[in-house]
Amino acid sequence: MMRKSYYRKLAFMGMLLIVLMAFQQYINQEKTDFPKVRFISEASVSASLSDFDPNSLDEKQWQKLGFSEKQVATILNYKKMIGGQFSSKEQFKKCYAVSPEKFAVLEPYLLLSETNNKHYKYFGKKEISISKQFNPDHFSAGNWEQMGFSEKQAQAIVKYRNYLGGSFISKEKFKECFIISDEVYGKLEPYLLLPSKTPDHFKNSGRNDAVKANIQYRIFDSNILNQDGWKALGFSEKQASTIVNYRDRNLHGSFKNLEDIQKCFVISPEKFREIKPYIKLSFVPVKKEERQQEKTDFSKTDLNTISFKQLIEFGLDEKSAGYIIGFRRKLGGFITKEQILETYNIDKDRVQKLVSICPLNSSEVPKYTLTDAPEEWLKSHPYFKYSADKIIFYRISNPDDKKIWKLLKLKPEYEARMRLYVR
Repeated sequence: MMRKSYYRKLAFMGMLLIVLMAFQQYINQEKTDFPKVRFISEASVSASLSDFDPNSLDEKQWQKLGFSEKQVATILNYKKMIGGQFSSKEQFKKCYAVSPEKFAVLEPYLLLSETNNKHYKYFGKKEISISKQFNPDHFSAGNWEQMGFSEKQAQAIVKYRNYLGGSFISKEKFKECFIISDEVYGKLEPYLLLPSKTPDHFKNSGRNDAVKANIQYRIFDSNILNQDGWKALGFSEKQASTIVNYRDRNLHGSFKNLEDIQKCFVISPEKFREIKPYIKLSFVPVKKEERQQEKTDFSKTDLNTISFKQLIEFGLDEKSAGYIIGFRRKLGGFITKEQILETYNIDKDRVQKLVSICPLNSSEVPKYTLTDAPEEWLKSHPYFKYSADKIIFYRISNPDDKKIWKLLKLKPEYEARMRLYVR
């Protein structure tokens, strides 16, 4: 019995010891210092912020400000919807991807005017200094920079002047430049050597007449000039379309002589006199009787001027001939013979034979840089139209062809085709 009592006491002491050890461990655990948790807040983003123009940021720069990839896409789409530019802090705040808390963090650094005024402003704290009267028509981008504008602002002012036809015309028109805020215009207005009011004839004629007055004519082939080419000569889009249709449908693809061009009803006598010295016809006209007996020498017929009739004469069906003429017109002319074989729905064997016989002169085909290519040309050209919006967007803040090519991230074969038409 004594032994049994002894073992019971021993077991009880052991259990008591285990309970005490567990309790001690619990107390020590309460005193253990846990690692401090640091939450990333808006303040950590704002600590590295400086004044910035939200209109010049790309996707990565928006992400560095703390926006997610989806939010960045929303912001950029919103900017497109409002015309491609944030005109005020008020307008930026309305973008639903920008929370009230986020706006409060960014607001002090935004180089935008407070309210949605008619004129766009992002001058920041830089002072505009002027001490004497000047004619803004004679100012280069460098002159505007010396006055206190940034490089991008100076370039935008010059582009706006070119848009008007090379002259600001009046103080009214100068004030309409979106770079010039009301405040800055108030400082510059007394020094501007421009008429106060816009002439009535300019108001009535609009931008087209201003551009016409500043056209730099050069020799052009009227038989390969596309719609954009006629527009560059000062014709409206509708007039240019009429001229091309008149040539291709009524005259079967080519003007035979100057009289044919003069007969086109959208070309006024005054306009014809202007362009006449620069017109080039791609072949020498012959009498109708002689032409009926004449056979085309295809070894001397340029693939960029070959007519619908000549393609039929070579042996192509009307469908193939029409597609080739249509594709050439959209491109503005072929650069390589291989392009002709890319045309859809053609007799490839017959066209391959044509290509092996006919020469190709691509010297008159329009070429541009990505930074100066007309928007209409980009959007209508078969090789550029799918990247047109990106090019137009990227060149606003990156007016450099090399940078734009990198940002486009195109497949090598697509880029190679596009580069055929880039100078």
